[in-house]
Amino acid sequence: MDGLTAVQSRISEIQARFLTVPRPAVSADWTAAASAAGLTGTGATSAAAGTAPAGSASEAAVVAEARKFLGVPYLWGGTDPAKGLDCSGFTKLVYGNLGIELPRTSSQQATAGTAVASLADARPGDLVFFDHSPGRPGIDHVGIYVGDGKMIAAPQAGEVVKVQDVGNPAVIRRVLPAESASAVPATAAGASLSGVPYADLFSRAGSRHGVDPALLAAVAQQESGFNASAVSPAGAQGLMQFMPATARGLGVDPLDPASAVDGAARYLADLTEQFGSTELGLAAYNAGPGTVRRYGGIPPYAETQNYVRSVMSKAEALR
Repeated sequence: MDGLTAVQSRISEIQARFLTVPRPAVSADWTAAASAAGLTGTGATSAAAGTAPAGSASEAAVVAEARKFLGVPYLWGGTDPAKGLDCSGFTKLVYGNLGIELPRTSSQQATAGTAVASLADARPGDLVFFDHSPGRPGIDHVGIYVGDGKMIAAPQAGEVVKVQDVGNPAVIRRVLPAESASAVPATAAGASLSGVPYADLFSRAGSRHGVDPALLAAVAQQESGFNASAVSPAGAQGLMQFMPATARGLGVDPLDPASAVDGAARYLADLTEQFGSTELGLAAYNAGPGTVRRYGGIPPYAETQNYVRSVMSKAEALR
């Protein structure tokens, strides 16, 4: 059951997240497993991310889009996330979904945009390039810088798209338009939150920590109905319903909306990185990281499974 739960979660992520990318039909076995998980078709009616006009992307949008592919297996030559991605297939897909076309290979991508002098000058969303083959000089690997000395990349055969130390890139290129690179709040998702309570807090925190603002808003809607004074029977507090011990560990005031939303964004970013998918990050937010580790996937609790489905559905509706 533990292994099946993990497979179901992975399938759910692929089907719910990657509808903007053309792909062949999924096998009957995978479709049956996804149906058993109750997660098939989530977000099928959402607008395609790839329809964003060129130049509409921001730093936070790039990071949030890149995070959607965490856990996708590496596949040499791969451009379809339902099968696998290689390093340049991953970067091309991320930017393509945001309306910015990149060349196919890492060596070609290393000529796109404008040069960044050093890692100290790099911004989230910049492309970082490497020469890992001394016997064959030239760029052969690329990742997306996310800040704090980290990047998201599809490393090599046997691994998955993941967050890792950036190391010492040979080349850094900035492909975002200059006006977007300095913009703080607005991701495409954040801009769609007009009329949502605390929309500015979700957008700013999402930009700061690389989390989809619509996902943060969906968590708040699910947890408290946007009630910053809510207290649950179990003692969870505030807009994002932090338990007191969790809030203390994060240095968060759960009853201060700005503090709570920022803490939730940091927490969700960390959980997503730990477990490799948005769904597993949400499951850990609801049931605790230890529970997700113990079961090797979304726990077999109706509350947690319903929570993940509901938050993902709400996030798609808010985008």
